Amino acid sequence: MLAEPKDRFRPDRFRPPAPTPLRRPPDIFAFLKGARDNPLTTWTQAHFEEPVIASEGVLGRVTVLSDPQAIRHVLVDNSANYRKDDLQRRVLAPGLGEGLLTAEGPVWRRQRRALAPLFTPKTVASFRAPMVEAADRLVRRLTRRDGRPVDAVLEMTRVTLDVLERTIFTHGLARDPDALSRAITRYFEAIGPIDPLDVFGLPGWVPRIGRIRARPALRFFEEVVGELTDARKRLLAAGEAAPRDLLTLLLEAEDPETGERLSDLEVSANVVTFIGAGHETTANALSWALYLLSQAPLVRDRLEAEIDAAGPTCAPDDLPFTRAVLEEAMRLYPPVPFMSRSAIAEDRVLGYRIPKGSLVMIAPWVLHRHRTLWDEPDAFDPERFMPERRTRIDRFAYLPFGAGPRVCIGAAFSLQEQVIVLARIAAAARLDLEPGTRVMPVHRVTLRPSDGLPMRVRLR
Repeated sequence: MLAEPKDRFRPDRFRPPAPTPLRRPPDIFAFLKGARDNPLTTWTQAHFEEPVIASEGVLGRVTVLSDPQAIRHVLVDNSANYRKDDLQRRVLAPGLGEGLLTAEGPVWRRQRRALAPLFTPKTVASFRAPMVEAADRLVRRLTRRDGRPVDAVLEMTRVTLDVLERTIFTHGLARDPDALSRAITRYFEAIGPIDPLDVFGLPGWVPRIGRIRARPALRFFEEVVGELTDARKRLLAAGEAAPRDLLTLLLEAEDPETGERLSDLEVSANVVTFIGAGHETTANALSWALYLLSQAPLVRDRLEAEIDAAGPTCAPDDLPFTRAVLEEAMRLYPPVPFMSRSAIAEDRVLGYRIPKGSLVMIAPWVLHRHRTLWDEPDAFDPERFMPERRTRIDRFAYLPFGAGPRVCIGAAFSLQEQVIVLARIAAAARLDLEPGTRVMPVHRVTLRPSDGLPMRVRLR
């Protein structure tokens, strides 16, 4: 079953802000402007209504898939025929290097095999305690701000970075964590706008404004990661006891098929990926969840009741409604709003010809709000993710972490972290949006509120 049963329109459900879809495709100039300012504004009404949209435009032949079986074909059944496209690589690779997110072919497969043991359920569960410690540190900060406003995006950025500091490099950062947080934000703001030079496929040596602006942040990343990995390697080489965190596991990781370890560059690239992409997406998901709860009092009441009844020592699995709130937040505001692939050889999907070298796009922003797949797709309704209803959702209609061989390796880590952090916040305080605040999502590689989220803290 692709869609949930259609319920009567519920006016009491909150419908959060989103750009209004276009009635017709934009011309080339409007597309380039929209792609640079906020790519969410370039989608048309047809994209949210049709299972497949195939068109010729500035990016050449583009096929947008919103049919779950077609998506399964591309991401799973015939995934070997589809690679990450050049546009994505031109945007991400300069900052993230050849890590798991950007590598291709044999390099990606070797890294994936080597890194898989780092994210087994047992390993992820072992990180619960440091996640709780980071969340409690956040709550102490919020307690000191009782009755005053905070920027929820900044606070979620701080807590998720704190989690990474406690799980990736438990000996701590040699630099100010807030400086690293600011560098991550500057990096995504700089590279986020799609550059027309990348759209038209100009060579990488042609200067891009975004990359120039991102250079200071990239240098900072390289210095921080270099200091951390060099210090840990010296510790391991000396035979001294090293913390069993992700950094140590990365340095010791081996390809189970060949016994080969990751190179220094691969270790650094994956640390940067975990810090940059993983931290950013989790922080945004938590920010959107807090915003949605502030606008849906009945949902917040139910979430608080669940958390109060479960108690402070409960496990994430004991909080199904809390998890449902987060999953619904990632449906409405998917951390990564689109993914794209390039066809290595010609293919056919639902009768549509996919020419060799053409672009296939799967956009969770569109898919998660598609009129044929969801009941009241623009409404905030966590109930749809409760166990009794979640089974009705097609696996390939909901893709906050992707799917197939390239599904996000840290999905379980991120979701566990989100549940823990949201539960600790909700047990202690309510965050209410400051009156008069305009909220609108903007696509900058990830999906974030355009102007932050000023929210007032009120202790419970």
